[in-house]
Amino acid sequence: MLKVPDHQVAGHKGRDGMPGPLVDDSGHFYKPLQDDDRGSNEVAFYKSFSSNTEIPDLVRRFFPIFYGTQLIEAADGSGLHPHLVLQDFVSSHLNPSIMDIKIGSRTWPPQASEDYIQTCLKRDRHTTSIALGFMISGLQVRGSQESETWKPDKKLVKKFTAKDVRLVLRKFVSTNTSVDTGMDPDCSLASTVYGGSAGILAQLLELKKWFEGQTIYHFYSCSVIMVYDKESVVKERNSGAEVKLVDFAHVSEGKGVIDHNFLGGLCSLIKFITEILTSSDEYEEAKASLQDPKKNCNCTD
Repeated sequence: MLKVPDHQVAGHKGRDGMPGPLVDDSGHFYKPLQDDDRGSNEVAFYKSFSSNTEIPDLVRRFFPIFYGTQLIEAADGSGLHPHLVLQDFVSSHLNPSIMDIKIGSRTWPPQASEDYIQTCLKRDRHTTSIALGFMISGLQVRGSQESETWKPDKKLVKKFTAKDVRLVLRKFVSTNTSVDTGMDPDCSLASTVYGGSAGILAQLLELKKWFEGQTIYHFYSCSVIMVYDKESVVKERNSGAEVKLVDFAHVSEGKGVIDHNFLGGLCSLIKFITEILTSSDEYEEAKASLQDPKKNCNCTD
């Protein structure tokens, strides 16, 4: 049984007669191939990446497993459409909080037409892509109640400023501001979700290490997906946080040159998350100090 994904936060959801992505109950994600070169480019990337023996296993885990392609009947009766069959990594999370972050200040590949470049520039000037080297494309944050989810509208997300990005990255790991309220995010989950040896920051740093040396591919308009389970953090202090890279329609050959565009955006994201961890650690230390009667006792013997 194929069905529409419950947790898609960005990307195409099916429009203008084109099918949207689908998932099944076996952990597969079916992504429709675009009719132009973007579809064939993405298939070519997955085939190249899957067979490339130079890719370390530590890096492969950041990419969805590729199971090939498949023709699937469109729900609108328009016939069979080719789909990528990929790992549905979100399916392993019961009630996930997810963020899709498009990396790079330049979002078009070298072979792009002038018209496409101008379209990208027009869009990017109204987002944080140029200023920060990345932009948030979509997100959902689970609340303390199972029925509570903050999932801002796509139009609102596109208008995020650098200040908004800082706030949203904090709200992503908070328990008190999952819905859009005026409360200051407590970042109480930051040390578990962002920090630690298996947290999001450690995974991003592992990716950064690879991008500092890899010259095989250049990734344009590619996204970092961050996902975790809030309930697991609250109950078990274990988020199961994952980082994945998705969307490879604009990958080009590296030709022996480091991908500075992607690396720069990744470093910028790492800086934002590091600042949140630092500030949350300082907050917790101050809170602990205030709650310690010995440190707050002004009386004499």
